[in-house]
Amino acid sequence: MPLSPEAPAWAAEIALAYESTAQGQFILSGNVHDRLPVGGALVNLGGFIEKELLAGFGVIFTFDLGNGLRVTRGGDQLEGWSGAKRLDPTIRQPLAAIELVSSFIRYRANLRALGQEKQVMHVACILRDADDILPATGGWSYELGGIASLLRDWAGEAPFCDLPFVSLIIADNLNDLHPSVALNPRAARVKVPLPDTPMLTRALKLLRRDQGAAFDGATSDEGQIAAALTGVAINAVETLTKQRAHQKQPIKQADLVDIKKELVERESANLIEFIASKRTLADYEGQEALKTWLQQDVQLWRAGDLKALPKGYLICGPVGTGKTYLVECLAGEAGIPVVKLKNFRDRWVGSSEGNLEKIIGLVRALDRCMVFIDEADQALGRRTSDSGDSGLSGRIYSMIAQEMSDPDTRGHVIWILASSRPDKIEVDLKRPGRVDVKVPLLPTTTLEESAKLLRALCKRIGLDVTLEQLAALKPPLLLTPGAAEALAVKAYRLARTQKLEPVKAVEACLTGYQPPVPEDVLKFQMQLAVREATDIAFVPESLRKLAERADA
Repeated sequence: MPLSPEAPAWAAEIALAYESTAQGQFILSGNVHDRLPVGGALVNLGGFIEKELLAGFGVIFTFDLGNGLRVTRGGDQLEGWSGAKRLDPTIRQPLAAIELVSSFIRYRANLRALGQEKQVMHVACILRDADDILPATGGWSYELGGIASLLRDWAGEAPFCDLPFVSLIIADNLNDLHPSVALNPRAARVKVPLPDTPMLTRALKLLRRDQGAAFDGATSDEGQIAAALTGVAINAVETLTKQRAHQKQPIKQADLVDIKKELVERESANLIEFIASKRTLADYEGQEALKTWLQQDVQLWRAGDLKALPKGYLICGPVGTGKTYLVECLAGEAGIPVVKLKNFRDRWVGSSEGNLEKIIGLVRALDRCMVFIDEADQALGRRTSDSGDSGLSGRIYSMIAQEMSDPDTRGHVIWILASSRPDKIEVDLKRPGRVDVKVPLLPTTTLEESAKLLRALCKRIGLDVTLEQLAALKPPLLLTPGAAEALAVKAYRLARTQKLEPVKAVEACLTGYQPPVPEDVLKFQMQLAVREATDIAFVPESLRKLAERADA
């Protein structure tokens, strides 16, 4: 398996395992439909495998449901083998195709045993879209059982492991492939990642050569463009440059953030969305100790001091305390991609795990980003299997927990969990090494805090009320940003529709005001948030007694 210097790391991993005779079966998943810059051209995965990875192989079989079984190299080497006649017409049934390849390998083994092998011949078989051939879902049958049995034999039984034979099984997601093959300990699982910055740079140089009208002098540095688009598939970048070249609309530096957002969301099949924010932590009202801590973390992030950064944050507090708003402010302060997980759960067995596998691959490709999971108590699953969902919650929990605890991602990926019920998040998921900083967001506890919060939200929508006027109106305590915003909007509406002075409009809204969340629910959720806090300095002094009361 001779490789060029441009070959990706996963290809070198396969070459080493095969050449050392350690393994002969490789299950490739992940970014398997992308293109690779090799030898002055962009080629698909199948082309790269055949031309580069398997350059020295004498016979190559390929099979997929659309094209059936084909001999893409070495057809003349099949002379003398009786099974060659069965290749015309093309075999389209998976079991029959895999049986025929197995027959050829046994034929080669017999020639060797009889001393009639003229030369050592390396043979390969590539199974494309293997998750359609042997899916994780859809029941079981004798035919599927036969396919699985033969593929397991290819991985470690004689004569397949005694001859120079390699099988490459390609699937979008490992979780979509039947576990009897996907989890075979004698097969090597190889993750094909999204392109990193150096690979994107090489691809962009080729695209500039072929689609020059898509580039201009202001974006002459392919490395700079590649760094901005890391996490985007080369296919998507190629499509973009072709469209821009046809329209004669060069890619501008200022466009790159929006381009990346659009391309990544499209490539992820809308499983995630980017949080783009122009706010900073300066826009967040209150809790100065918390803001100082987060600003320090952002400074460490920018300085590249990764050892001091947390693996994750847990933002907890009653409903309406601005958990999502704080994440938006943090995103604007950090100036880095913040990815929000959308509903990746699916009703089909195995689809949710496959969706999450795709998301994790994307997050790793982004290199430096924050991952935001809202309503984490619902989204993260449960460790136990008694949830009535056939074990889905347990599998989701396991995948996320494993990814969050990976020590190699510290300072590169920061997980942000938000919940008003942190007690429902598994304790193991909140431990240090997965979530290092737990941040409580709490309602106002003093008249001054309530007046400041209400004034900030009134000012945001153009309602001019002074702090002194609001303090004189005695706004309610335990006021959340959500409730304060509702008051401000209502006051603005009264000022517009009834021509009231701003302060009179606010006064009218405060008369007979009832909090949107019952007080007992609010205080219970406050108590949970206070108990979770990793630093008591995050909690106002007047509320620290909640922690003591909870421990009593």
